[in-house]
Amino acid sequence: MEVQERAFRLQAAGRDIIHMEIGQPDFGAPPQVVETAHQALGSQRLGYTSALGLPELREAISRFYADRHGVRVPAERIAVTTGSSGAFLLALGSLLDPGDELLLPDPSYPCNRHIARAFEARTVALPVDHRTGYQPTPEQVRRAWTSQTRGLLLASPSNPAGTTIADRELAAMVDTVRSLGGFILVDEIYQGLTYGPAPHSALHLGDDVIVTNSFSKYFGMTGWRLGWVVAPTELMREMEKLAQNLYVSPPSLSQYAALAAFRPDTLALLDERRDEFRRRRDLLVPALRDIGFSVPLVPQGAFYVYAGCEQFSPDSHALAFDLLEQAGVALTPGMDFGSHQASAHLRFAYTCSMDRIEEALNRLDRRLKSRL
Repeated sequence: MEVQERAFRLQAAGRDIIHMEIGQPDFGAPPQVVETAHQALGSQRLGYTSALGLPELREAISRFYADRHGVRVPAERIAVTTGSSGAFLLALGSLLDPGDELLLPDPSYPCNRHIARAFEARTVALPVDHRTGYQPTPEQVRRAWTSQTRGLLLASPSNPAGTTIADRELAAMVDTVRSLGGFILVDEIYQGLTYGPAPHSALHLGDDVIVTNSFSKYFGMTGWRLGWVVAPTELMREMEKLAQNLYVSPPSLSQYAALAAFRPDTLALLDERRDEFRRRRDLLVPALRDIGFSVPLVPQGAFYVYAGCEQFSPDSHALAFDLLEQAGVALTPGMDFGSHQASAHLRFAYTCSMDRIEEALNRLDRRLKSRL
């Protein structure tokens, strides 16, 4: 956020800044969603909805799992939330007590550990790198598990590395956590943005698996503040009470609009956008390697590249601000995602057009050569 705020100030002063620091798709909401929102403004009474969301939207998400992922998820196990952040609030708030421990990989999305802290729980970082695809292993989980540990939080595809967990490895992880008596929560926010064979949802591994998702990334509805969580039936009442007290209900206009996200023509458009992200990835990764960044793994999903920058600086935070000020390219330093090898990495978000990515690469090349 500091990088983004400085970038906006430079823009306001007349500088041309290329934004590769924020995970926000540049396409905007699909036109079908926008049109449905306009219709809802004139035809719906946009008051509070159920704390768990519109019944028809929960049913639409249930059908999406059946049609796209081949897994049956009753609508009664789905809670629509105020973004995926709301999904984590409900899930972790219903599962963690003060003093409990939650395992998660390092690096990983930063807000998750802070949400756990908000419920007075403690997060335990599992250091990961390219050798395990930036994902933890069952052996790591067993070694880190204590009498205070309650569960494990994973992401597939991950942020910041864009790596996925293979079905067999995920099944082994679920079995491990079950054997230890804990819960497993899988962040599938970027699942629609994968660039190979479509992975299964973790939900196919059992009704005890908890999954979060969002309308922000694949569905392009960033800022509409809408997501969902799928949880075991016995957690739904606890999550409903939390939702009633934390935010009353998800935004009604966004919920009515999101009904259009599952139309066949909308999904076809979203898949075309996913293909464009893949083309951007295929441009960015080899070019970063040519410049001198270390990219040992090609991201399998999301829209990020987690690149080693130790050749250019031992401090990625200082380097990020240098590249912003001197090259006009905004990037995220590794410290945002944890502490493990954080100073040696920058995250690139390929959420801008191909020509802007090419311009960013040219600027980075010129600036970094001048530093050597």
